[in-house]
Amino acid sequence: MSLTPSNMLALGTLAPDFTLPDTLAGGMRNLQQLKSARVTLIMFICNHCPYVKHVQRGLVQLALDYQPRGVSFVAISSNDAQAYPQDGPEQMRLEAQRAGYHFPYLYDETQAVARAYRAACTPDFFVFDGDLKLAYRGQFDDSRPHNGKPVTGRDIRAALDALLDGKAVNPAQIPSVGCNIKWASPRA
Repeated sequence: MSLTPSNMLALGTLAPDFTLPDTLAGGMRNLQQLKSARVTLIMFICNHCPYVKHVQRGLVQLALDYQPRGVSFVAISSNDAQAYPQDGPEQMRLEAQRAGYHFPYLYDETQAVARAYRAACTPDFFVFDGDLKLAYRGQFDDSRPHNGKPVTGRDIRAALDALLDGKAVNPAQIPSVGCNIKWASPRA
């Protein structure tokens, strides 16, 4: 397993807009349709990454816990599906159904959205306030495959709770780590 840290986009950055295909529900979805008036969590994930698989049940539980409180969840896969067909749209749809995702799972074929967010790894998390200003970017929690620590989502939960309670998010944030995004090579 490779270990790539997130780039830690500057806090306060406005969420870059996007319009991407939703592999689970079909059709095109954009940020304005998906954002919440309170808090929006955008996560870059993929199907095959062991770091994503490690936190997958925790992600599903996080959404179940926080969607009723007004948090919008958006998952995006930006991996090169030509080189990694298991991360292509049809496989994304099947994985989302298998895992029980109750949030959009969008496909970033051109990788332009990942570049706009400066996403580097899977999973890579970005929490935006109601004005779509970045309030948190970093790890889900300190659990990693094989480190024996339970998956709790503690760091993301603390950020979500602070925003929902109208408080400032602690700016001392630890980068997420995971597999690097599988960037497409220039094709001739």
